[in-house]
Amino acid sequence: WFESGQAAVARARATAPPGTRARNVILFIGDGMGISTVTAARILEGQLRGQPGEENMLAFEELPHLALAKTYSVNMQVSDSAATATAMCSGVKTKAYVLGLDESAPPGDWTTVEASRRRTLFEKAEERGLSTGIVTTTRVTHATPAACYAHAPHRNWEDDTWLPDEAREAEFPDIARQLVEFSAGDGIDVVLGGGRAQFLRRSQQDPEYPELTGARGDGRDLVAAWQARRPGGVFLWNRSQLAAVDPREIGPVLGLFEHSHMAFEADRHEDVGGEPSLTEMTVKAIELLQRNPEGFVLMVEGGRIDQAHHLGNAYRALTDTIEFSNAVRAALALTDPRDTLIVV
Repeated sequence: WFESGQAAVARARATAPPGTRARNVILFIGDGMGISTVTAARILEGQLRGQPGEENMLAFEELPHLALAKTYSVNMQVSDSAATATAMCSGVKTKAYVLGLDESAPPGDWTTVEASRRRTLFEKAEERGLSTGIVTTTRVTHATPAACYAHAPHRNWEDDTWLPDEAREAEFPDIARQLVEFSAGDGIDVVLGGGRAQFLRRSQQDPEYPELTGARGDGRDLVAAWQARRPGGVFLWNRSQLAAVDPREIGPVLGLFEHSHMAFEADRHEDVGGEPSLTEMTVKAIELLQRNPEGFVLMVEGGRIDQAHHLGNAYRALTDTIEFSNAVRAALALTDPRDTLIVV
């Protein structure tokens, strides 16, 4: 054990050479992935390989530095994803349910947004000429991904039908609109996840489920609006389309692979249209973003770990955590620690 500890320190020093400055940043967020989840997933992954389990290590447990962070918000001890992701992406503690705003914003009050707005990491990156990307297994308008680009007084305002009448009448943009209309730099370059309903009109048929339609009540087709703002941009909705993307030839990408949240990893093989895994989305996003010599910022969320825990479903929570680890491992293999900072 002494020798093992010394070897671990030596590996950490070699992995994080001193004096280097990151050109690229990948922020991995395992939503709901507390210490007990990590421990149980580590054991399960090892046992699935026929081992006792405790000796196993998830990919991110091999990273050279480890710390704990308090995740409370200013009005809740057990915070929600909106406030915690805002802390990560904008650097401020704020109230629960609030996105991209500081603690002076009352949840649900759209009139205070301009006064309480905080610039996000993604806005700063785009203004400096970096590329940006978002990958998630939830709806791309859900709280964690939304904190990368949106400034909204309530996380539930994912499409216009969730806005109160006063905000809708004032044309306050819902979260899906804010993603499409993101004005920093040339806009977010890669968006991969679920949530087609928030981008389609109620009269539009879902491409995967003909019996379903979009959720928007304002008549907007935000997929078409995104393509109009991003000439050369490609919209995808299934795994085979994502696999066919050639990073050398294709520009911005919007991939919405489910009507709502994507499937749990344990159920993904049952998807009608074929869903990419979190690892597949992460790999494609990195390949697309790496083209920019100025660098990139990418957020990858294993968002359904938390949702499986809400359901009391340990198996799906842990298998989603193992897939999250697979995505981290793939990112480590595709990048160089001398120019890419990976934070989990």
